[in-house]
Amino acid sequence: MDEWGALSAWCLEQFGAEPAREIFGRRQASHVTGLELTDGRQLVVKARHDENGRAATCVAVQERLADLGFPCARPLTPVTFRGGEAVHAEEWRPGGEVRTGDDPTTAAAFGQLFARAQSLTAACPESPPLPPPPWVDWTAEVAFPQLWWQPDWVRTAPMPEIIWWASDRVRQRLRATGLPSVLGHADWEAQNIRWRGDEPFVVHDWDSLAWLPEAALAGAAAGSFASNASPTLAPVESSAAFLDAYQSARDRRFSREEAEVAWAASLWPALFNARIQLMYDRPPVALEAVERQSHQRLTLASA
Repeated sequence: MDEWGALSAWCLEQFGAEPAREIFGRRQASHVTGLELTDGRQLVVKARHDENGRAATCVAVQERLADLGFPCARPLTPVTFRGGEAVHAEEWRPGGEVRTGDDPTTAAAFGQLFARAQSLTAACPESPPLPPPPWVDWTAEVAFPQLWWQPDWVRTAPMPEIIWWASDRVRQRLRATGLPSVLGHADWEAQNIRWRGDEPFVVHDWDSLAWLPEAALAGAAAGSFASNASPTLAPVESSAAFLDAYQSARDRRFSREEAEVAWAASLWPALFNARIQLMYDRPPVALEAVERQSHQRLTLASA
């Protein structure tokens, strides 16, 4: 059965109706398809590789957040398995705008929203989704383990020394912390969030939950919040504004250890993205930011 036939059969089983047309389709780490069914309903189907049962936990948390009124799409089905992939459907919530910019004011808005999300995800009782997504996985024995979707020809692409040097410093600092882990969103990028004016309309990509220290989750978000069409690293002063707004919204200040962990974690997604951009011969936006900022961020992290 071809891919459309398999998708049609899955929709018929889950909803009693087949797809009438594809509204949109996107394939990266997961395959996301917007569909209109023959009965007029519109929804989104997500399929992704899942060796460790992460998807079921992520969908359960997403459903709980929707129940609590957080702006996210409500899951419409549980996770099922089709052709070796975890599949579920959720509401299609079109509309809203991507909020671009990497200035401190924009950073503060993203930090406040992240604090709102974190207050809910950290309280969820679901089992930890392990391992973390690779762009926040400094727990692995080897920096930047190979990704299952990478073709062989890109895995040996040469990398500038700063990527390996900085990633080793970050990994050593983060792996040395004894901070407890909590559940949180680990892909807090502008491209995953839609706004209506100053109000958040919908936050996407709940597949990217991770079980990491709160400060590390906040730090990673503070570094990557401005990423849209091309992943980047926010200016240091904007990451500082993000972290300050986050702590204010959470009504507590980070300890010295938490602050250092946050700054270390702020650099890791950019190091990961710099590697990806080089492997696929894309503009080295993240690498250029890493070259400008890594020393300052590592100093703040005491790394």
